[in-house]
Amino acid sequence: MSLIEIDDLSVTFTAQGREVRAVQGVSLRVDMRESFGLVGESGSGKSTILRAICGLAPVSGGSIRIGGEALRHDRAFARRVQMVFQDPYASLHPRHTLDRTLSEPLAIHGIGGADQRVMRALEDVGLPSSFRFRYPHQLSGGQRQRVAIARALMLEPEILLLDEPTSALDASVQAEVLNLLARLRAERGLTFLMVSHDLAVIDHMCDRVLVMQHGRAVEELTRAELAGARMQTDYARSLFEASADRLMG
Repeated sequence: MSLIEIDDLSVTFTAQGREVRAVQGVSLRVDMRESFGLVGESGSGKSTILRAICGLAPVSGGSIRIGGEALRHDRAFARRVQMVFQDPYASLHPRHTLDRTLSEPLAIHGIGGADQRVMRALEDVGLPSSFRFRYPHQLSGGQRQRVAIARALMLEPEILLLDEPTSALDASVQAEVLNLLARLRAERGLTFLMVSHDLAVIDHMCDRVLVMQHGRAVEELTRAELAGARMQTDYARSLFEASADRLMG
């Protein structure tokens, strides 16, 4: 069953007095418990798709359905879909302790047992309970991203939208966070829609990938096709070769 269905999606907005067609006629399906990747250069529209799902970008055409139902940005949506952003420092309130950051979604939704849930959330993402009353500036980048992931999981969603979740981190920390996400997906039966400019990350994390360029879908690949470099388009092949060059370097 397809948990996320996007049909002929277009996103158009005005920036500095001119019309920007950020996404143009993109369609995709993400099955339940699948990890699906969106890859492309900066400005390809991949992050805009995640923002459209969350109501942070204006949908000018097409449709988005979650679990077969038309998209509605209400409390039920927040319980079902959560997003992890690229920059963990920008996405965490600098004057809130981790305890407040993690317990706030529970308070908003009237969910009790915050103490136990916060402690368990920290444990789930590999952080000691002694971190509970620390502030974001007292953590490393990798630790902050673990907190951002823990916050996204507090309402026990089905779907995580991951917008370049490791690109702001050092290479060694990137691997730790990706492995954490893979473990949590397996343990909780999560569905991922993940954005990255790096095909190596997508290859590690995703079952299928949609390659995007200039707001349009260029080519969809399975993990096996990606691993075997069986691309049909020159653009997808150039992305693959650039990622391979970075790894070799």
